[in-house]
Amino acid sequence: MEESGKTVGWDGAVNAWHIAGDVYRMGRREWLTEAGWQQAYDGGIRTVVDLRNDDERQRRETDPPVSPAVLAAFDVVLAPTEDPGNSEFRAICGPYLNNPASYADNARLFPEKLAGVFKAVAAAQGGVVIHCSAGRDRSGMVAAMLQDLAGDTDDAIVLGYQRSMRGINEYRRLAAVPHPHERYLPDEVLVPLLEFRGGSLLQFVRSLKTGEYLRRHGVTDTELTAILRKLGRLQ
Repeated sequence: MEESGKTVGWDGAVNAWHIAGDVYRMGRREWLTEAGWQQAYDGGIRTVVDLRNDDERQRRETDPPVSPAVLAAFDVVLAPTEDPGNSEFRAICGPYLNNPASYADNARLFPEKLAGVFKAVAAAQGGVVIHCSAGRDRSGMVAAMLQDLAGDTDDAIVLGYQRSMRGINEYRRLAAVPHPHERYLPDEVLVPLLEFRGGSLLQFVRSLKTGEYLRRHGVTDTELTAILRKLGRLQ
């Protein structure tokens, strides 16, 4: 397994990072090549937790071909973090969740969905990779909560999110197909955003008190223990 906090070099993976222990995060899984899936498997990954909504889970013409036999080695769990049709969510976060300042509202509106993500991690076989679309905000929200559970420092939690911001920003610089809402940001624009959003992320996760939040919404102590084992914090 990769050293905690390091980038992950699975072929084709975009914005892929090690969270802790046997738990990883990345952008959409369809970016991985067949060789990348094999590298993930060789690294112990057996479970993929997909945080996207139904209409996002589709292949694109630019995605590499991957044989069904390779994909069959992984258990894919669909665990969206939001209901995009919720009018309050759209008003606060539209067109999509893209700022840690909105994470608290996401957690308030959809506690059962976030609890479902953590239940999926607790039940996962082998190593786990959690992904959304860009690998920045939905996976960033979950990663920060996992790091909070794991006892990571403020700096480590903020750095995890900032790395993901830089990772998808670099992808935007070279992407053949432009994103409908986002473009590559030069450092003079990106750096102030890194600082502001890092502060918002930390305020969210420390105010949430992840363990207490998850218990209130149905995640059991047994499941929390299983998650801590996945994160390498318990034997």
